[in-house]
Amino acid sequence: MGRIAAPYGVKGWVNVLPLTAEAQTLLSHKQWWLRRRGGDWQMFAMESGRIHGRRIVAKLAELHDREAVAVYAGGEVGVSRDALPAIADNEVYWADLVGLAVWNRQGELLGKVSAVQDYGAHPVLEVEGEDRVRLVPFVEAYVDSVDVASGRIEVDWRKDY
Repeated sequence: MGRIAAPYGVKGWVNVLPLTAEAQTLLSHKQWWLRRRGGDWQMFAMESGRIHGRRIVAKLAELHDREAVAVYAGGEVGVSRDALPAIADNEVYWADLVGLAVWNRQGELLGKVSAVQDYGAHPVLEVEGEDRVRLVPFVEAYVDSVDVASGRIEVDWRKDY
């Protein structure tokens, strides 16, 4: 749900770049899971937090100083799947897209979704294929269908793009 940018101040606050449509959503969760790059997830109690520009700053109970936070810089922030609200039939959590096979209208496998990024205008699927990584805009104009249950995304995207 977010990426840890850096420590904020000297008293153990974290500076988080939210990866949700509504940054306030992350603040509504009182238990956060943090993961260092390449590390395991660890649970922390969120004591306090607020929106700070386009970021979130938060105080986690177990992190008491700048050095304790610094080891998580570049890492990820998540919440328990059980804590997330149910979604409508035409919605999907981005995390559910990772690993899905991406096929184009010509019946060609482009690869699998390795990540979903938000570069500002709209989300983008990173699709890792045998020959290269493709960046496919996750918008209605290019995405024909998403079927999480069958592990398939169909797109209007040619293999030579």
